[in-house]
Amino acid sequence: MRINKYIAASTPLSRRAADEAIANGRVTINDNVPGPGADVGDTDIVLLDDVRVRPVMNHTTIMFNKPVGYVCSRDGQGSETIYDILPKAYERLQPVGRLDKFSSGLLLLTDDGDLANELTHPKYQKVKVYEARLSQPLEPLHQQMISDHGVMLEDGNSTFQIEILNPRRSRIRVTMREGRNRQIRRTFSALGYGVPELNRTTFGPYSLNTLALGKTKSVTTT
Repeated sequence: MRINKYIAASTPLSRRAADEAIANGRVTINDNVPGPGADVGDTDIVLLDDVRVRPVMNHTTIMFNKPVGYVCSRDGQGSETIYDILPKAYERLQPVGRLDKFSSGLLLLTDDGDLANELTHPKYQKVKVYEARLSQPLEPLHQQMISDHGVMLEDGNSTFQIEILNPRRSRIRVTMREGRNRQIRRTFSALGYGVPELNRTTFGPYSLNTLALGKTKSVTTT
C-alpha cells in the first residue's frame, strides 16, 4: 500500500494531508523517512509524529447537527468546541470540512481519511446546501449577479445558486459545490448584507432530515 494511502487509512488525515505530513518529515517507515511514493508492507512499522499507526479496519462516521456558538476544533482558544458536547466515544473523530462558530447544521466527523478526502477535495465538487437569513431583503439584481457571474472576493470569484424561501426575500437556500472559508458570508458582505443565520442541511450524499439540534447519528459509508 502506498504510504499516503496507509496514513489516510490509519488516521483522520486525508491523502493530501498525509502527503504534507510525509513531505514535512513527520512520517517514518522502519525509522527511515520515506519518499512520497514509498510502499508499506505488512511487517513495516510506520510512525506519525513518533507514534505508531495502523490502518483502521472498521471506520466510524457520524452526522452531527452543530448548534451555534461552538468552534470545530479541539483548541477553542477561549470558545467552547464541538468536543465539549459530543459524546466521549467520538472525541477521536475529525470534522470533515468546517462550520464557523456562528453557523449551525450538518457536520460530518470521521476517522476515515479516504472519505474525508473524497468529500473535501475540490476535484470531487460535492454539493452543499445551506439555509440562511439575510439582514435585509435580497435584491433580485444581486441574486442574479451571484448566480450568473459571481462576486469577486480576495481568493477568487464566488458563485452559487440561490432559492428564495419567503415573500420578504430575506430567507434563502444556497446550493454550492465550493467550500472556501466563510464563502457565503463573505459573498453577501461584499454586497452589503449580513448573514445572522446560516445552517447547512446537506453535504454530498448526507442530509440532516430530522436529526435534532446537538444530536449525532452514525452513518454507513461505502
